[in-house]
Amino acid sequence: MAIMKDATATERVAVVAVPFPAQGHLNQMLHLSLQLASRGGLELEVHYAAPEQHVRQARARVHGWGDEALRSIHFYDLGISSYISPPPDPTADSPFPSHLMPLYEAYTASARAPLAALLDTLSGSRRRVVVVHDRINAFAIQEAARLPNGEAFGLHCLALSMLVGQADPDHRVLRDNGLVFSGVEQYATEEFLEYRRRARPSKQISPGAGVLTNTCRAIEGEFIDVVAAHLAGDGKKKLFAIGPLNPLVAPAAAPKRSPHAHECLDWLDQQPPASVLYVSFGTSSTLPAEQIQELAAALRDSKQRFIWVLRDADRGDIFMAEDGGESRRHEKLLPEFTQGTGMVITGWAPQLEILAHRATAAFMSHCGWNSTMESLSHGKPILAWPMHCDQPWDAQLVCNYLKAGILVRPWEKHGEVIAANAIQRVIEDAMLSDKGMEVRRRAMALGDSVRASMADGGPSSKSQDDFIAYITSR
Repeated sequence: MAIMKDATATERVAVVAVPFPAQGHLNQMLHLSLQLASRGGLELEVHYAAPEQHVRQARARVHGWGDEALRSIHFYDLGISSYISPPPDPTADSPFPSHLMPLYEAYTASARAPLAALLDTLSGSRRRVVVVHDRINAFAIQEAARLPNGEAFGLHCLALSMLVGQADPDHRVLRDNGLVFSGVEQYATEEFLEYRRRARPSKQISPGAGVLTNTCRAIEGEFIDVVAAHLAGDGKKKLFAIGPLNPLVAPAAAPKRSPHAHECLDWLDQQPPASVLYVSFGTSSTLPAEQIQELAAALRDSKQRFIWVLRDADRGDIFMAEDGGESRRHEKLLPEFTQGTGMVITGWAPQLEILAHRATAAFMSHCGWNSTMESLSHGKPILAWPMHCDQPWDAQLVCNYLKAGILVRPWEKHGEVIAANAIQRVIEDAMLSDKGMEVRRRAMALGDSVRASMADGGPSSKSQDDFIAYITSR
């Protein structure tokens, strides 16, 4: 792709990334912004627009990029009204993070005006403005449509195959692979579903110019073809499958590692290859105390090495002063896991580096799409424990379609405490059995294919270049 050697402001194309303010969405959009900034040259400038505390959150937690890469992005505060930010309730009936609803309501009510001001400024001084928005953020599409030189693309932060189910739940591709699509209606609270209907009233796959999606042909090739054909028939809209958006991390040897690297990486260095189970349930799920005890017993009795990220779901504002209750609630489990076989982390963990490490064998996960793509792109199988929203679908995709995972708990049992012996059986299956070895081989092969897709000339790399060429040539 030809890149201009220099470009004045009026010759540049401004991309404005507008994420939904939840960690999985913030993270994907920041990875996309960094990918575009690194590939787009001087003709392309990238703006990342979110509430100030969520800009801080995204920057503080991003992995795989250096400070110089972050300096290539223009960060913009979408000042929103104040909201309450309660802690999650581990005793709640639903695993859905309902404590985040005050944030969601405040964001949708007040983020539009500051976004409009930013877009107006850029529209008057840039050749073109391309708004890349989370698909929940319908207001961003509407603001882009006002601009004489604007266009909007939705970033689909979930598995692309969900769009096939949205367009046709009985589609042959789903039916032939035994995939049952139920949307998110079974997996989220009615309060959130009503909010989503208001925040994203259109049922179209893309009310804007098209869709960017964090996936690749190695994982969802036949689904990409189905959705691309559907969009092409819908006003010739575009589909760019540009994943994985997360960096493909090469494990760093201890002498080359940053002095600020997490201590778990030094611990992993001391473990045999493919011997450690990584356990983490993301940022929007909180396990009840009884389930934590059962999982702890399963990890102990399995006698397998592990790293367990044991933390509650994020608050709406993660920088609010904590009372230490979460750490105190979990710290009684720490002594029994300091005997050499495992490590418990109660803070933020370097997930990409853990998954890339040679000692890591598998990932027990909630199956959020970020975690799913990060795991598969590093060739690690998933022990699937879905919690809410798209996660039950992702678990189906990984276990039934890709054959790169083993189900720990079907979502239908989310109201039950899964006994230690049942969890232990799955752990031993994954780590010790012939079945587990075959799943691990399948995940490794997928990882090779995913990494090849991002190499020069690979389909995802080409799609990223095609998207940049599309928005800069118009």
